[in-house]
Amino acid sequence: MNRFYLSIDQGTTSSRAIVFDLETGGVIAQAQKEFTQFFPQSGWVEHDGEEIWQSVCNVANQALLQSEKAGVNVVGIGITNQRETTLIWDRKTGKPIHRAIVWQDRRTSKQCQELISNGLEDEIADKAGLVIDPYFSASKIAWILDNVKGARIRAENGELAFGTIETFLIWRLTNGDKHISDATNASRTSLLNIKTAKWDKRLCELFNVPMPLLPEIVDCAGNLGNAHTGLSKQLPILSAIGDQQSASVGQACFHPGSVKATFGTGCFVILNTGGRILKSSNRLLTTIGLQLNQKQTYAMEGSIFVAGAVIQWLRDGIGLLKDAKQSEKIASELASNNGVYMVPAFTGLGAPYWSADARGAIFGITRDTSPADFIRAALEAVAYQTNDLISAMAQDGMRPTNIKVDGGMAANNWLMQFLSDIVDIAVERPSQLETTALGSAMLAGLADGVFSSIENTASSWRLEKKFTSNMTPSNRRTLTENWSEAVMKTRFSIT
Repeated sequence: MNRFYLSIDQGTTSSRAIVFDLETGGVIAQAQKEFTQFFPQSGWVEHDGEEIWQSVCNVANQALLQSEKAGVNVVGIGITNQRETTLIWDRKTGKPIHRAIVWQDRRTSKQCQELISNGLEDEIADKAGLVIDPYFSASKIAWILDNVKGARIRAENGELAFGTIETFLIWRLTNGDKHISDATNASRTSLLNIKTAKWDKRLCELFNVPMPLLPEIVDCAGNLGNAHTGLSKQLPILSAIGDQQSASVGQACFHPGSVKATFGTGCFVILNTGGRILKSSNRLLTTIGLQLNQKQTYAMEGSIFVAGAVIQWLRDGIGLLKDAKQSEKIASELASNNGVYMVPAFTGLGAPYWSADARGAIFGITRDTSPADFIRAALEAVAYQTNDLISAMAQDGMRPTNIKVDGGMAANNWLMQFLSDIVDIAVERPSQLETTALGSAMLAGLADGVFSSIENTASSWRLEKKFTSNMTPSNRRTLTENWSEAVMKTRFSIT
């Protein structure tokens, strides 16, 4: 094979660049850089688009330099990204007109509630496959246009461009030659009709988004432009895909019924439904999992807003941890959770509840409660929330037989065992946990002709450890019932 690809993984808290050897799935070079999180008001989360661009150039060039020193020739780029995060920029200068509004941001709750009150939930869900929620891009676009002076008129006149982060990066890398969005990212805006894979005029009208803002929709793999700005080396851009869909590719979830769970800042569970658009009765999302040769593979998705972020809060917010890795040892040393349940609804609850106004809570505290109990409760909450999603998928008619896991928290053996215990199915962890970045590299290899089909890319996936359930049904039932009660109290408490 001897062809190596640079994956740019632009995430919520950091930008990373990884060069992969697809023959082994191994990492040749890598670099990572965190960037600033802005919290202007309660429930608001923003990023600086220019800082993201500089961080991407920084890590990409570091990885290219490492590769050069190792005698490795990088031949193409794959891009994967935080999805719903929204940027609008000037087409002439490429400069953002406002900070990026992050997927976690809840500022448009009122606007979304108005759409719900107007009885538009079913129509939007039927077209977009999504619930009405501030999570998605459309309401964020409208907010920027309505809150930046002159922006709406300029958008209608075609002077401005919208994009999720991959669109912005491709624009910058090609110096404005390409204004494109891959179908997976486009399907997270609430503006794409997932049946046609095209922008929908009616959806744009409902969310008050001018269509001249929108990029061209393209496949996830192909010739997506030539990167000739910001990098030390000119390279073709060969793939673009949303981070969770990319992880699904990296986990080789190519067959209907296959499931992956990525534990990063949040947790995202994606179930491959093949060519079938499966509408959930449990408020799970229907989305495009992959588009190749203008053909869509669909997926059902559940999103947990807070996963790794709760451990980050324990470390940085209240100082209960010096290092996130400590959580595994601390949790394992407790015989039980001592009746403590944490619902980390810091920015509301995602699927299957979709409660934007819910806030975090801890239940079962006594005089005997220790910091260790809080840490274990935080880890358990991630497993309980994942179980909520898997249960919802089962109720919708597709229960998986195993879950492939990745992301930083997947390295926690105690958590993965507890997850298997609670969900009562096998949990499989690959040898390469960087599956989000790996997925975009695999697609780049596919576009470059290294693989003859998407299924053949599965050769890059290898099992590292399998966890199987050993919890009694009665214990599982007690824990999940107590969790459900805690969630109910959180959702319906006075805020």
